[in-house]
Amino acid sequence: MSPPERVLKVDIWRGGESGRTQRFEVPERENQTVLDVVTYIQRHLDAALAYRFACRVGVCGSCAMTVNGRPRWTCRTHVSRVVRRGKLSLAPLANLPVIRDLVTDMTPFFEKWQAARGRFVPGDGPRDEMAAVSPGEKHRIAASDAIECINCGVCHAACDLVSWREDYLGPAALNRAWAAWNDVRDGDRNGILRAVVSGGGCHNCHTHQSCAEHCPVSLNPTFSIAGLKRETLKAKLRGELK
Repeated sequence: MSPPERVLKVDIWRGGESGRTQRFEVPERENQTVLDVVTYIQRHLDAALAYRFACRVGVCGSCAMTVNGRPRWTCRTHVSRVVRRGKLSLAPLANLPVIRDLVTDMTPFFEKWQAARGRFVPGDGPRDEMAAVSPGEKHRIAASDAIECINCGVCHAACDLVSWREDYLGPAALNRAWAAWNDVRDGDRNGILRAVVSGGGCHNCHTHQSCAEHCPVSLNPTFSIAGLKRETLKAKLRGELK
């Protein structure tokens, strides 16, 4: 006689900001990911369950959720690594408005990304000339170290300061600003420093390193924020920031 099938007990957040958890029982499989569990529930137990995913192979970051209290990419998280006594707890990412179930509204996240001025502003040079930037140049290296962020929101959800201070720009936005500032072709680099120095800017960071600890692609936004702190101070001493 075959052994009884092992079952996972999965508690999932249902509803909006004032929702509740609902328990499902899901067959436990070898090499099963958390996203596999959520997909099983939506396909076989409750078709109304709302969640996001796209690539399923750890590239897009859209499947990020809170798994047993920790923000993660669920497609790259194997159940065997996170299950606790046969149980999983799944919730939407923290520090973002909940639309429904496991889906959050990313609008505030991207509004902060824009507020940090992490976009390229052309300089005064001829538009038909290609600027040459050496791969070994220090600013190019710094930009390369920060630019791989794909805006999944995991660091934003993991940041204590984001939860404490509503206007704090957050690690992803500030990391992007650091990458943009290190693009020497940008025509308004001081504009980036002005965007990140006031209000909920870079100097509010407490250097807890939660963003670096949780980043699925091993970036270090804390390092980027430290760079912005240093460069804003230099610009202030030079009289370039008021």
